[in-house]
Formats: sequence, structure tokens, C-alpha cells
Amino acid sequence: MSYEIKGLNEECGIFGVFGTPNASALTYFGLHSLQHRGQEGAGIVSSDGERLHQYRNRGLLAEVFADQKDLDRLVGQSAIGHVRYGTSGNNSVANIQPFLFRFHDGDIALAHNGNLTNAKSLKYQLEDQGAVFQSTSDTEILIHLIRQKRELGFIDALKASLNEVKGGFAFLLLKKDCLVAALDPNGFRPLSIGQLENGAYVVVSETCALDVIGAKFVRDVLPGELIIIDKDGLKIDHYTKDTQLAICSMEYIYFARPDSIIHGVTVHNARKKMGRLLAKEQPTVQADMVIGVPNSSLSAASGYAEEAGLPYEMGLIKNQYIARTFIQPTQELRERGVKMKLSAVRGVVEGKSVVVVDDSIVRGTTSKQLVKLIRDAGAKEVHMRIASPPLKFPCFYGIDMSTRAELMAANHSVEEMRQIIGADSLGFLSIPSLIKAIDLPDAGDAPNGGLTVAYFDGNYPTPLYDYEEDYLKSLRQG
Repeated sequence: MSYEIKGLNEECGIFGVFGTPNASALTYFGLHSLQHRGQEGAGIVSSDGERLHQYRNRGLLAEVFADQKDLDRLVGQSAIGHVRYGTSGNNSVANIQPFLFRFHDGDIALAHNGNLTNAKSLKYQLEDQGAVFQSTSDTEILIHLIRQKRELGFIDALKASLNEVKGGFAFLLLKKDCLVAALDPNGFRPLSIGQLENGAYVVVSETCALDVIGAKFVRDVLPGELIIIDKDGLKIDHYTKDTQLAICSMEYIYFARPDSIIHGVTVHNARKKMGRLLAKEQPTVQADMVIGVPNSSLSAASGYAEEAGLPYEMGLIKNQYIARTFIQPTQELRERGVKMKLSAVRGVVEGKSVVVVDDSIVRGTTSKQLVKLIRDAGAKEVHMRIASPPLKFPCFYGIDMSTRAELMAANHSVEEMRQIIGADSLGFLSIPSLIKAIDLPDAGDAPNGGLTVAYFDGNYPTPLYDYEEDYLKSLRQG
């Protein structure tokens, strides 16, 4: 029996704006730039200064708001929004954010990117104390904790509650008269602040969402910070000073858009350096060309080609209307998705020895079918190069890599992986080179250059709380 996180894992995008006309429309455009972070549901909650208004549903953002009337009803000058990826069996409308809670002393809306590692324990504790949960998402826990402490006042109750939840979280909370953002003590998930020309502040998962709405980048939200935005402007507070930057390295490897800047590092530049260092560590003898797997591997492939002195060709074409296979909810859909979304260009690869650069191997499904696609198009040799280390351990902070049994590198050597995917050779980037490629300028003396690399070496930067026992059992069972 392999260990599996059931139902709470999600990789999402959040957007918030305070004090600007047509806030919900602005939120829609911002969320559109974050659509790559989640494609199973979307929602927006707005504030008109007195009351909060909500609309949410399953599907892509454009599908959820296909009727303009649904967006027009979200009146007001402040709003938060969310695009969601949720694990299989947990995709009911009740789990789609932002959540909206109506209380006699004021409404609160909540959006969350991440995963709480002590959610199960807290939920049992809260239920025993009389709390009733409307969803199966760990996000809702924060509101129940806040309500238990409401005699402290909202901000103090929020601070106390944030010190009770553990794991990875970027929270946005909207009340009628303020927008509040909070980041976990390790800053696992990215969160940035921008400002519009009219002075209104925006808080987003990635800076690419600032660009589309014409907002100027102000600063990243730092671990343990509480950002309060109201009619008086922006205030930077803290709910804890016990912090240590450990941002998720997978943001740079795979999830974030290439044009986003996270902690001063442009994602494209980091990926290109990963490719360069990969070419040094894992050179390919007598190759004719380098091709990248669209879209998140193109930056690394260009870096590999430059360092190796090889032509960089477009050997794979992506159908842009197919969702990502990594975040499809079932294995069957993932396999079908790979076949639908990529095509090899026969006129480029036929008769050639090809280096294929990809960002990661998770389950191995995509890699195996990629090699077959390229061989079927006439390639003489297919050499796979992966611009990240082998993924051997689950993520507990908000990415759907939940089962060691599903992670190919957890169960096979590199040579065994090569044989299974059918490549002529297979090479991965080392952990030190990954850290060197990203090179966070504000990491200070944080371990691993301020990055979480636990997915590769199993050394988690925090206790695993509710997951500890089952996780250790999964290691014993191999």
C-alpha cells in the first residue's frame, strides 16, 4: 500500500485588488494570466464596500464567466479571485474558491494556494468543538480558527490562526473594507504585490498577472508577512518572525510562466541556466540537434543547445488547446492528453540524432510517449535530458505529486527509467546545479539557496505533521 495524500493537494492561482473601479473585471484578466496554475474551477468575490458578491463554478475561467452577466453582478472596487486545480474526486462546486462566509459581524472571503500539513488534525479538533465544514478543502480551516478567536479582533485572530496552520500557504482574505494577504513562514508558494497607476494595490501568485493589467511590481511578499490593504494604503505586518525562505523549486522548473519574476529571478532565465548546466553535466555525443518539449521546457532546451553548440530546432509542436497532462486528474486522461497535445515534426527529426530536453519526469507517461512519437517520425536516436533532478519524493506543500508509487524515479534507477521510456540515453540535472541555476539573490544563508528541493532528496524543510507516519511507512515499504 503506497502512501497517498487524498484530496487536499492543489496547485492554484490567486489574485486580489483593492480600491479600483471594475475590480472584478480586472480580477478576471489577472486570473486569465494565471490559468496555467489551475484549470478545473474558477471564482471571484467582490466587495462594494458594504457586501461581498460571489460567483464560482467548474471549468476554465472563460467557461465559468461565459455569460457576461455573471461578471457584471460582481460589483465593487475590490475583489479576490482563484483558479483551481483539485485532485480526483474532490472537484465539487463546494470546493471551488474563493470561499465566502457570511457572519452577523461581517462577511469574509478566502482564497488559498498551497496545502496545510496539519489540516486533518485541526479539522478533527474544530469539528469536536462544533465547527461545521461546507467543503472538503483544507482552506476552510483558517476561517473556523479565526472565528474561535474573534474576541481578539480580526487581525489579531488571523495572526493567531496563521500560527496554528502548518505547511504551504498563500492566503488572500477580503472583507468589505480591506484586503489581507499572508504567506507561510517558508514562502513555499510565490506571492507578489503590484500597484496600478491610480494607486490601487494588487496581490498575485505570479508577476505575469501584473503585466496584463498594467500594474507595476512593488515587492514580493516575504515569509511570515501579513499584508493589509485598506483605504489608508498598504501596511506590512508579520504574524511570525520565525521564518526561513524555502520557495518551491518546482515553480522555477515547471509551474510558473517563463515571463514571471519570483524573488528577483526571471523564470525563463533560470530555466535557460538549468539547460546550460545540464549540457555541461550530461553532454550528448554526436547529436544533430536539440529540441524542447513545449512549453515549459523551451527555455531549458535553448540553454542546452547554446552550451552544447548544437542547432536548436522545433521538432515538437503543441496543440495549444489541450490542458497540461501533469495536472490532469486521472492517469487515463493524462495518457490520452499526451497523444492529443504533441506532434513530432518529421521533416526536422527524420534520420537525425535528437536531444530532447524536458523539465521533469513525474510518472514517465509523457516521456515514454514522447520518445515513441519522435522515433515514429523517423529519428535515428532519441536522447532524453531532464532539466531537473529525479523526482523521488512527494510534495506536501501544494503540488499534485502525492504518491511515491507514481513517481518513476522513486522506484527505478536512471538506467531502468531509460529502458522503460525507450530512450538511447537519459540524463538529469544535479541538485547543486539546480540551486546554482536559480541563484536567489535574497536567499541569505538559507539552506539550498532558499529553495525546497525535498522532492529530489527527501529532506523536507518542515515537519510533515499529519503525513509523517504514513510517509515513513511508505519509505519502509519501498
